[in-house]
Amino acid sequence: MKRTLAVTTVLAATMLTSCVSKKKYVALEDDYNSARSNLQQTQMEKEQLEERLGAIEERVADYNARINSLRDENNEKLEMNDLTAMSNANKENMRRTLQKVDQEKLREAKTLEDSINLAVSYNLGQQISGEVGDDINISVDKTVVMIDVSDKLLFRSGSHRVSRDAYPLLEKLAEVINSEPTMEVMVEGHTDSQTMVENSYLQDNWDLSVRRATAIVRLLQDRYDVNPEKLIAAGRSSYDPVADNDSAENRAKNRRTRIVVIPNLDKFLAMLDSEG
Repeated sequence: MKRTLAVTTVLAATMLTSCVSKKKYVALEDDYNSARSNLQQTQMEKEQLEERLGAIEERVADYNARINSLRDENNEKLEMNDLTAMSNANKENMRRTLQKVDQEKLREAKTLEDSINLAVSYNLGQQISGEVGDDINISVDKTVVMIDVSDKLLFRSGSHRVSRDAYPLLEKLAEVINSEPTMEVMVEGHTDSQTMVENSYLQDNWDLSVRRATAIVRLLQDRYDVNPEKLIAAGRSSYDPVADNDSAENRAKNRRTRIVVIPNLDKFLAMLDSEG
């Protein structure tokens, strides 16, 4: 009887041990399958993101190539022409505009190209902002216009929602863009080098810079009827700074949105200030 009881006890213990091991195995197998599924999903998302990033980088590279090509072409035109080749109306418009430009900057102008750049930069600033303040900086390089707008005017810290305070500026910018059918515009988002505070929808400064550029492009398209075929959205994160990220003031300079405008050179002079 005792021997039978002992055998029964051993068998029961063996079955219980086998049962527990099987449960653990099933649980581990479920964990493995779940991890494998998550890994496959992550890999798929990574490939999709890499594909999207590649497409953006390709568009930006093509656009930069067009910028360089246009600069070379327009530079040749500027070198081939002088004031005598300009119409009397354009010459007079240019003279009137240059009288309003900062005279110290005007004294630094050595060529016709320098004078045109100063005149157009001044006039465009008047068109889009009334007065060019600290939050907006306009520069012209071989008829490629670059408008840097501080994020203090456009966005709240860490956000890609466009402030309504920026709507008047974007409306005036849209008017300039819509006035020239051949004009192309690239909107670049820029950040400082500080690591972002983790949140549920932004991964890093790359993500923030792209979302900010896209938000501006969407507003230009949806609210102000700019042809989307003329627009490109790009994010540069913190990798194209205008100042060292070694102080709060310099970091504020780097947090900006750059709007690159490529007008047709032949119509560029028409943007000069005119009483008519």
